Amino acid sequence: MTPHPDPALCAALADDLAAARFRSEALRAAWGVEADDATGRGLRVPALRGLGERRDALATLGRLLVLGVAQPRDAVDAALPTLGAAGLEALGLAEAGDAVTPRAIIRPQSYLDTEGTGEWWLASDLDEIATGGGALAEDHVLGVGGASLTLAGLQLPTPAGRVLDLGTGCGIQALRARRYAESVVATDVSERALAFTRLNALLNRDARIETRGGSLFDPVAGETFDRIVTNPPFVITPRATGVPGYEYRDGGLVGDALVEQVVRGVGAHLAPGGIAQLLGNWETRDGVDGLDRVRGWVAASAVPLEAWVVERELLDPIQYAEMWIRDGGTVPGSPRHDELLAAWLDDFAARGVTAIGFGYVLLRRAAGAPRLQRYERMTQPIPSEGGLGAHLAQALAAHDRLAGMDDDALAASVLRAAADVTEARHHLPGIGDPQVIELRQGAGFGRAIQADPGLAALVGACDGDLAVGALIAAIADLLEADGRALRAELLSRVRQLLVDGFLVFE
Repeated sequence: MTPHPDPALCAALADDLAAARFRSEALRAAWGVEADDATGRGLRVPALRGLGERRDALATLGRLLVLGVAQPRDAVDAALPTLGAAGLEALGLAEAGDAVTPRAIIRPQSYLDTEGTGEWWLASDLDEIATGGGALAEDHVLGVGGASLTLAGLQLPTPAGRVLDLGTGCGIQALRARRYAESVVATDVSERALAFTRLNALLNRDARIETRGGSLFDPVAGETFDRIVTNPPFVITPRATGVPGYEYRDGGLVGDALVEQVVRGVGAHLAPGGIAQLLGNWETRDGVDGLDRVRGWVAASAVPLEAWVVERELLDPIQYAEMWIRDGGTVPGSPRHDELLAAWLDDFAARGVTAIGFGYVLLRRAAGAPRLQRYERMTQPIPSEGGLGAHLAQALAAHDRLAGMDDDALAASVLRAAADVTEARHHLPGIGDPQVIELRQGAGFGRAIQADPGLAALVGACDGDLAVGALIAAIADLLEADGRALRAELLSRVRQLLVDGFLVFE
């Protein structure tokens, strides 16, 4: 059943959901904290037990729209007094007889950004909780998952004119982009996905999201955007008979070719200075490191691109195949699981793939020669996994400011240590001087760096009072070091600390 996003019916549904207090915290309180945590693991029995015999609107809608359990028609009519069960059916979200059977889920999704907190209602196809497990349909429209939340948190919280959400799915990236953008164009090859996106835009009272059907950049040929965000169908799937190709995750190409096409082609659709952000997989193939292959894609762009690529995870072929076979609803140990695993491993072996990386890609259309070219692996826990956008924006601003500053200008600048930076000193027993001095971020990417006494002293002295040059001169006197050499060394380190967020301009 495909949604039919009628504006009047969506407005009525939104009014009824608001009246029922159909929000995350209310549902969590209704069925209990432990049961709520269990729903995140795909379990609905604890939540149903927590609701017990409650028949109020929140309980009825929680069972129907979150947990996927059919409800009596009279209870649904009472819970949705404006829309009614008939209206829910007209929207394509349920079948209404004596009982109302859900054909989609609607879940509250909280967000936090620089503008404050809020919550969306997001509709999508029935998931594992609602169906009780089993293989998904190939045209399944995914709701909000870990990857989509990661990308939503990565989006830059800075003003933008036109934004393109490429491969919109249920529309969460489009809604997130609209928090800072004047308008959003959301595209997808799946008409079901576009229907859900239109419904979710209406449900959240946002009329400035335009949907277009088509593959990759076809729907926006000849157009440019200030920002492009995409969680593309990057999952590497064998092109073999009997292996399902889920539209929400599989782009139909061999290996990581779809991510390559996006990286190579996105620059032509960015306005000067425009930024694209995406998630992706890339293969280490025939001895060529995955990050080096991404570097080659960026270099092959017809439009000069600056790049910041962060690899967060590196899996071997077996781990990768197991993860995505399970994601499709096929359980380990079954004959079907073994067939799919063999197909995945045959595909990787035939193409010489030894590892698969996952990570974040930020690309910017360069005005001149690209200055930012950063490729790095980060396997440490990231404290701001759900909200790195502000950190990325600050890092880009610091990079651009530093690009126009020589060492004299930097030395004249007044800096302060970021509020989240802490210092740890490690001593051997009985020795007064530390063997290791470590500076660590409590926010951003959670980086940790080793510092010598001069750098540690400088970061500690940056309190927004004296200029960097004056501080370095004082530290050189204190350490009885060569002032000129120390100045050159520390200013070079300061540049990196400003981009990484350990230091900020006053």
